[in-house]
Amino acid sequence: MVGVTDATSTTDTAGSWRELLGPSYLGISTLLAGGVALYATNEFLTVSLLPSAIADIGGERLYAWVTTLYLVGAVVAAATVNAVLQRVGARLSFLLGLGVFGIGSVACAVAPSMEVLLIGRILQGAAGGLLAGLGYALINATLPRSLWTRASALVSAMWGVATVAGPTAGGLFAQFGLWRWAFGVMAMLTTAMAVLVPLVLPAGRVDAGDNAPALRIPLWSLLLLGSAAMTVSVAQVPTNVAATAGLLAVSLVLVAWFVLVDRRAEAKVLPLSAFGAGPLKWIYLTLCVLMASAMVDMYVPLFGQRLAHLVPVMAGFLGAALAVGWAVSEILSASLSGKQVINRVVVVAPLVIALGLILTAATQVDNAPVGFAVAWALGLTIAGIGIGAAWPHLSAWAMQCVDDEKEGAAAAAAINMIEVIAGAFGAGLAGVVVNSAPGGVVVAARSLFAVFAALGALAAVTSYCASRGQR
Repeated sequence: MVGVTDATSTTDTAGSWRELLGPSYLGISTLLAGGVALYATNEFLTVSLLPSAIADIGGERLYAWVTTLYLVGAVVAAATVNAVLQRVGARLSFLLGLGVFGIGSVACAVAPSMEVLLIGRILQGAAGGLLAGLGYALINATLPRSLWTRASALVSAMWGVATVAGPTAGGLFAQFGLWRWAFGVMAMLTTAMAVLVPLVLPAGRVDAGDNAPALRIPLWSLLLLGSAAMTVSVAQVPTNVAATAGLLAVSLVLVAWFVLVDRRAEAKVLPLSAFGAGPLKWIYLTLCVLMASAMVDMYVPLFGQRLAHLVPVMAGFLGAALAVGWAVSEILSASLSGKQVINRVVVVAPLVIALGLILTAATQVDNAPVGFAVAWALGLTIAGIGIGAAWPHLSAWAMQCVDDEKEGAAAAAAINMIEVIAGAFGAGLAGVVVNSAPGGVVVAARSLFAVFAALGALAAVTSYCASRGQR
């Protein structure tokens, strides 16, 4: 069994992929990446399965809530990661998440009605939020500092894998009328991971001291975060632009309120260092913008079918271009060494995102020939490369730049919460842009990619501020 490594120790030499995936840490790496993969794959898998599920058990009026409740459950659970981890330890935390995820998956698999399916989705979302948050938090607690950047890249790359594997697997199960079996397979994978947990994670608390903190749940922070997630998710439902924009504005107010409440609260979601003069707040803001920029991907298959007349399978692969660029770039960027080189990559990465999305916007035309579709794929891949180049270094910085080393796990756990919230806001903003654009699909596509190119470029400011703290 691999014990907890002192995450505060440093080494003179940078860790390698061989070390991370070698005998000493392969089990932990598999478990941490697997938790994020379960959560992310299940999200994309269900989107592909939902039409078949509705045809079987009904409940079309509740269509949007299948994703909404999953997201809300994930946000609330992600905010409790640090408190649960400190109180019950790595092993029990992971087993708790896997157990609830398995129960939720079984509930979805046997659901006789949409109401039961929604209950299963709430359980899946809550457990998935916990597992995904643990994927980052345990990097800090179970791996040496020299491996944090590569481990962050490995864990985050699971989103890219899920973007490809989720819709593909869901489509295959739906094609053969076996949508229930998709959730059954998720339950089986959960069981397999649960068997691995006692072999690689130690028993006991991460904080091994005798005076470990009591399990304090930040109730007001959770209430505000859950309300913000619910509001921004519902914002994607109305077709009225004013209503959608209003809901987005309300959700922004709720997030700002959350920051004010969490700063003064005794039990916090964000580490105290995020409110100080250090670079942590800029790191989190940059991660927010990067994740939100990636949400253009949700409309790519639609534009591929409408403008380039691609068959659904090819349009789906077009939508995976950004995720592929993200995953490959992340793995390569994590191998960089030298602070100056890394700082420059992080600062330039948002401009690469903007460049890719500008190329994609400029090539949006009706009845697009194959060459234009290839240009879309290239632009989206470039945008993904920009996201992946910066992400692992920002994640590692978030764990390292806290004022108190004991905050490291909280800083790491907050990364997943930021991903979920930023993804929700990005999706809501995408819906506002597409629904409000006059002049048909071409104008909507150009507007979407242009707006998100500007959003990506904004991250150059926050990434510069974040990198200044690393010099």
